[in-house]
Amino acid sequence: MEQILKTAGIEVTKENKKDIDRAIHKITGINYKDCPDAWKKVKEIIKTGTAEEKESFILKLKKEASGTT
Repeated sequence: MEQILKTAGIEVTKENKKDIDRAIHKITGINYKDCPDAWKKVKEIIKTGTAEEKESFILKLKKEASGTT
């Protein structure tokens, strides 16, 4: 996940950590606070997703987190 955030140009800080978490939940379509399912989905994308799926996730994350970095 660290590499994904770096690729998206996102630096996680105490101040933006919760906003980034919310963005990840939104992108994965998992309700906020359901962390195990959200992270399971992220791991699927990172480990077994196509290059297009990974790129799409990064672009969405960049867009969602643009106000938090």
